[in-house]
Amino acid sequence: MLTQTAMRNGSRGQPAMQSRRALVPRAAMQAGTIELMGACMSFAANAEIYKVVSGTVRTYKVLVDGRRQIGAFHLAGDIFGLETGDVHTFSAEAITDCKIIVFKRGTVMALAARDNDVARQMWELTARELARVQEHSLVLIKSAEERVAGFLLEMAERVPSGGAVDLPMSRQDIADYLGLTIETVSRTLKHLENAAAIEVPKRRRILLRDRSALRRLNA
Repeated sequence: MLTQTAMRNGSRGQPAMQSRRALVPRAAMQAGTIELMGACMSFAANAEIYKVVSGTVRTYKVLVDGRRQIGAFHLAGDIFGLETGDVHTFSAEAITDCKIIVFKRGTVMALAARDNDVARQMWELTARELARVQEHSLVLIKSAEERVAGFLLEMAERVPSGGAVDLPMSRQDIADYLGLTIETVSRTLKHLENAAAIEVPKRRRILLRDRSALRRLNA
């Protein structure tokens, strides 16, 4: 598995392989100018990948004490990896089978510099990701119930499927994303289920029975 250390390998002054391939567009950019520059690739679940277009990917870093912090879950069409430096802050892994489009950052940036439409698309994608990061930063001041409720509402919004949320990630992933233990996540889900806010017919399938109650917690 390609780790953060592996990502930093390479000669001085040059980014590592993962750093040279630094951008993925959202699915919303259907047949856009940027997409025509990429190459579609497939990766098996749990394989280290560069960038994702479909499937689900987690970006994470391992702390010095061995703990794992998940920075984000990237679903079908999400963009990540657009950073100012040559070395990525996070590593990336496929949670499910994924298809990705890989781009050279310099090529995309050069195109954006001379094409206003591409520049606008880049701005919109970057602003959307920044808003998500800012929202996630508020997790640190919330209770366990607030964190779990907010996560379920976030997933329901990002993958609309009626009143159900099918989670591609494990409870350990959720715990590492929310800064909780897996026991706390499981206990909180059970509490929300007992309060009739949700129903858990399967381990990774959550029915949102009372979104108003979840929104009040997330407020």
